Amino acid sequence: MSLRAITFDLDDTLWDNRGVMERTETGHYAWLDEALASWLTRRGTTQLGRFADRYPLAAYQAARRRLAERYPLRRGDFSWLRERALVELLTAFGLPRSAAWLWAPATMSRFHALRLDVSPHPEVEPLLEGLGGRYRLGAITNGNLAVHRLALHRHFRVTIAAGEIQAPKPDARPFLAALARLETAPSRALHVGDSWQEDVLPALRLGMRAAWIAPDTPAAGELPEGVHRLGHVRELPALLERLEAR
Repeated sequence: MSLRAITFDLDDTLWDNRGVMERTETGHYAWLDEALASWLTRRGTTQLGRFADRYPLAAYQAARRRLAERYPLRRGDFSWLRERALVELLTAFGLPRSAAWLWAPATMSRFHALRLDVSPHPEVEPLLEGLGGRYRLGAITNGNLAVHRLALHRHFRVTIAAGEIQAPKPDARPFLAALARLETAPSRALHVGDSWQEDVLPALRLGMRAAWIAPDTPAAGELPEGVHRLGHVRELPALLERLEAR
């Protein structure tokens, strides 16, 4: 049966995400520390000290983990966890809760600006442009990237931020939501992603086919039927030609 739709993971599938999160994590927290110190100095409130001295980055990360344990349904909603962890730490630091709720969203705005600093592989734009004329395209991500602010967003009929619907991959629900909005049966859809657990397995369980981007994973025997291993997303058109020729 011919394919009608293709869904894509984003991070480490359409771009290399290895340095993005490190820059984003340290960058937005450093911004908060500097901006908050300047604000407190202008207000003559210096007795609180420096925020990052009292609550270093590791404390922020630990606060997010505690919130994920306390609210398991929110464990994949990373923006929610980050904002509320910031509110908790800023309140413990000594800010009124009203001020904490001003600074936390401002810091998350900085986070999202840095998070957008991704560089899609040079093949991605023409690839999506070409595929969009033949297939219905969608994106399914566990990340909290503001996809709608990227230029390549225009190629996708649907984008699903799985954590924000409280169903992070490998949950089937983001795949089902995408397929429903693409009006496509699983048997006529292909999912493209780099994670065996979060991309390939849930797609297979639903009856989709899967293109597994795995350049650095050692080969370990024959792949299940319906799974096709690629070294890079640029190899996808050749795979599609083979599939459509069958």
